[in-house]
Amino acid sequence: MSEYTRVAVDAMGGDNAPEEIVKGALKALKESDSVQVLLVGRPEVIEPLAGGADPERLFIIPASEVIETGDPPVQSIRRKRDSSIVVGQRLIREGKADAFVSAGSTGAVLVGGQLLVGRIRGIDRTPIAALIPTTKGVSLLLDSGANVDARSAHLVQFARMGSIYMEGVMGVKNPRVAIVNVGLEEEKGNALVKETYPLLKAEKDMNFIGSIEAREIPHGYADVIVCEAFTGNVILKLYEGVAGALIGKIKAGLMSSLRAKIGALLIKPALKETLKDMDATQYGGAPMLGLNGLVVKTHGNAKAGEICNAILQCVTFKEQDITGKIREILS
Repeated sequence: MSEYTRVAVDAMGGDNAPEEIVKGALKALKESDSVQVLLVGRPEVIEPLAGGADPERLFIIPASEVIETGDPPVQSIRRKRDSSIVVGQRLIREGKADAFVSAGSTGAVLVGGQLLVGRIRGIDRTPIAALIPTTKGVSLLLDSGANVDARSAHLVQFARMGSIYMEGVMGVKNPRVAIVNVGLEEEKGNALVKETYPLLKAEKDMNFIGSIEAREIPHGYADVIVCEAFTGNVILKLYEGVAGALIGKIKAGLMSSLRAKIGALLIKPALKETLKDMDATQYGGAPMLGLNGLVVKTHGNAKAGEICNAILQCVTFKEQDITGKIREILS
């Protein structure tokens, strides 16, 4: 086993590539001595940005093609075999990297994860697990984007993998698991929720606490929040939209008058710290759980800080052997 956690990073994917991606990679190298970064992309573009980095811990892996956001995911993975996403995920399959981080096309990253990295035997579906801030810390929402038509057995696997992740990576002991519902009563919900609820309730090694309504999610009433990807993605996008709107309204209010501006100066340090606690990017990206290696998807507009945190997230994932634990329990 390598002493380093080897993280392949898609240097060409995302709105702010390659500048912010490379900057984030260099930041991660400074913050952790146990990570090795493999920047995947066009060397002529990456090299000028990565000058001065430790040559034993940063490598540039050539990839001549880029999968754009609007490209058909399946066709792109098959046809653009020298793209940064394909080359990066192939490094995991070949045992040359422990993890892959990308801000590029979500669809291509998902398809590549399935076809190139591959699912752990016994895993039916691989969810995207997004960490979302709450008043009590952070919760894991899964599936938040991969499987819009999941079945009850899939949700049970999501819950079990989410519990392993929250305990191993986030240090939450005996994480509370809840299923998204329109009420707290066991008999409520659509057909999928009604079918899944008793299955989760029967899991003896899981701390299932029942249903959770969307309005309670920001209060941190559950550590692992389970749903199919259609619901999960709506929750995630609404979460981000409301947060952005509130921050905008607060800033506008603080600039509305001289008195407000004076008050803003007084509360600025406390407000900045509070908003930092509610910033999901500090936890890195959203991992795809259930693959034979770690694939992490960050926001498309990710900047250096989020890329850095996503890389550091991979170190913890490997040190806690999350893939091995999922394989052991679910295979």
